[in-house]
Amino acid sequence: MNQKVLKTLEYDKIIKQLQELAGSSGGKELCAKLLPQTDRHQIETAQRETSDALTHIMTQGGVSFQGVRDIRNSLKRMDIGAILGIGELLDIASLLATAGQVKAFFRKSLNEQEETGDSLNERYQLIEPLFPLMQEIRRCIPEMDEVADDASPGLAQIRRKLKSAGDRIHEQLNVVLNSHRNMLQDAIITMRNGRYCLPVKAEHRSSFPGMLHDQSSTGSTLFIEPSSVVKLNNEIRELEVQEQEEIEKILAELSNQAAEQSFYLEQNYRILTELDFIFAKASLSKKMRGTEPKFPEENYIEIKRGRHPLIPTDQVVPIDVHLGREFSLLVVTGPNTGGKTVSLKTVGLFSLMGQAGLHIPAFDGSSLRIFQEIYADIGDEQSIEQSLSTFSSHMVNTVSILEKADDQCLVLFDELGAGTDPVEGAALATAILSNLHNRGTIVMATTHYSELKLYALQTPDVENACCEFDVTTLRPTYRLLIGIPGKSNAFAISSKLGLSADIIEDAKYHVATDATQFEDVLTDLENTRNKLEKEHQVVSESRKEISKLKKALQEKNERIDQSKERILQNANAEASQILAEAKAYADETIRKYRKWAESDRNIREMEAERSKLREKMADSQSNLHTKTPKKKTSTPKASDLFVGADVRILSLNSTGTVSTLPNEKGELFVQAGLLRTKVHIHDLELIKQSAPAKPERKKSGGGKIGMNKAASIHQEVNLIGMTVDQAMPVMEKYLDDAYLAHMTQVTIIHGRGTGALRNAVHNKLKRLKYVKSYRLGEFGEGDMGVTIVTFQS
Repeated sequence: MNQKVLKTLEYDKIIKQLQELAGSSGGKELCAKLLPQTDRHQIETAQRETSDALTHIMTQGGVSFQGVRDIRNSLKRMDIGAILGIGELLDIASLLATAGQVKAFFRKSLNEQEETGDSLNERYQLIEPLFPLMQEIRRCIPEMDEVADDASPGLAQIRRKLKSAGDRIHEQLNVVLNSHRNMLQDAIITMRNGRYCLPVKAEHRSSFPGMLHDQSSTGSTLFIEPSSVVKLNNEIRELEVQEQEEIEKILAELSNQAAEQSFYLEQNYRILTELDFIFAKASLSKKMRGTEPKFPEENYIEIKRGRHPLIPTDQVVPIDVHLGREFSLLVVTGPNTGGKTVSLKTVGLFSLMGQAGLHIPAFDGSSLRIFQEIYADIGDEQSIEQSLSTFSSHMVNTVSILEKADDQCLVLFDELGAGTDPVEGAALATAILSNLHNRGTIVMATTHYSELKLYALQTPDVENACCEFDVTTLRPTYRLLIGIPGKSNAFAISSKLGLSADIIEDAKYHVATDATQFEDVLTDLENTRNKLEKEHQVVSESRKEISKLKKALQEKNERIDQSKERILQNANAEASQILAEAKAYADETIRKYRKWAESDRNIREMEAERSKLREKMADSQSNLHTKTPKKKTSTPKASDLFVGADVRILSLNSTGTVSTLPNEKGELFVQAGLLRTKVHIHDLELIKQSAPAKPERKKSGGGKIGMNKAASIHQEVNLIGMTVDQAMPVMEKYLDDAYLAHMTQVTIIHGRGTGALRNAVHNKLKRLKYVKSYRLGEFGEGDMGVTIVTFQS
């Protein structure tokens, strides 16, 4: 590709974004050299590599290549037998550490996918981390400019001697410092030229034995090495030389080990920089939400919802473009700042990116054509230095394009023929487009000339397009509409901006009749298109809604069928289980009764077994009751209920008595036999009865009173939920009524709780003369939650 089009279409800015995403200097170098290709195999391979790397990023996250150091110069030095420095060896260790991380990254991905790998698998297989070499370098050189003491036995011994000599020289210097403190400027030990010295006052130079190494800027302080430590200083210098020689030996040994692996080191560097480059392309795709373009054999362009990658995502308007199948020349018209040039650049830039192996920011399924060359004449290229006007500079580019363009090229013109007389400019533009069209060149051009609109309407394989403009808001929508010629909207825009109506009418008078009629036709077409577009949108939304409702109905019917089958299966299984349990329980009960009849067992044990049987039957009825409750005759009101009222619990299909009045939520407690349950008022049916009337004191016989009481008295009284003060009057009245009704035994339900209500009941029963005895309930009677009272006969 020519360098001019790369700059014109801002391909270089895409490359800068790509470079920022690479982690290594070698990867950035490959990014900077990336150019569009023309070989189909190379393009498709590059696209597949970018897609595979993007898959790795989306499934596992990214992998860092920042540890990849450029070791090419070090490799050259090793080839000639040079000894590598500490920094060079650490660079090799860093490269090998990154190689190990990348190897582990791909190995994990391969294990998770359980496949043979992707287009990056061959590179992954060639990576050699060389762990022994990396570990040896890091053992000997833990940090920059530091060789470890245990890098070799000789180095460890020398450094022990250095430490010992340093300790001895400090001891000797401290002795001198303390004995000559009055001669010293400061009581410190310092270094000069690698030797230990003391700061001596200048006036004591002759009386302080030692070698002078330096003096202060003022000359008042002399840095003298005491005579007593000269030998020790010499010993330290000798040890330091030995230390440096030993370090050189260590570095030489490490360099030799690295040189033996130079082939793998060079291979690792090459592969890791290539992977860094490929993953940078994938990261760019993720950043711009790109997709892999297809390159069909039919050689056409079809961009779906394409977004220019250099426009912020919150501002860019996606466009749809197709070119090269139904037509090979597209003429785009419309007002300025309407998006014509952006559409032009989007097509050109996408072609460059696609052929460079980069994903494009468009919907999946977009297609591009492979061009041998792309030419673009976009922007104002006026040249003062070359004495070229805008028209002249554009014409120079156009002449150059016409000399080179063929049927394997894409040509982009922005405002073709502009900058000169409109009549001549339109004629030139028409002739240029016709010439390129006859060659089979794929061309996209923007213009304001109505003559080019007519040319597109009248010429086969040529199509009009426009960038939509909203006249009511005076703003472009930036939508590219193919198949519709655009309008300049100059009159409408001028009117909205306040230009006098008289001037606008006068201007219309000067426009040729044919041009006016043509603009009117375009206006009618635009109105019709808008109307059809709205109707299509309504129809499309209606279809989506119908499809959604149809799908929901089908899913509902499927759920109903599945639920029906499951309910029937569960019901049959449950019924079979209940019947089996009932038969087994009945057989066991009959066996027990026969045994008791033969042995004349205690009747209480038999009654307890009968109670258990009744409870079992009640539980079975509760489990088998229909989920559709019996249709209620009426829902009782809260005012219709009173404590002691007889009700039917619809969900349990059982009767009971009201223990408490409904709360604000309509919930109340009902005593159903020994079961006290909380229900809602809507789950109750009031059994016809009269509310308890206040007892009237009538003179009547005891037998008559007994009969009246017996007709309405219950076998038990429920005190649960009452305080002691509330419960005692209720219990006394109930016991009086039960005794007058000639009942022999009754049950007082007080619950377990804290035992306070039970104790109060028992204390009261002790004082009642007509109570013969009382006891707590047994198993099957309510246990400690009830008291059984027996009256005097």
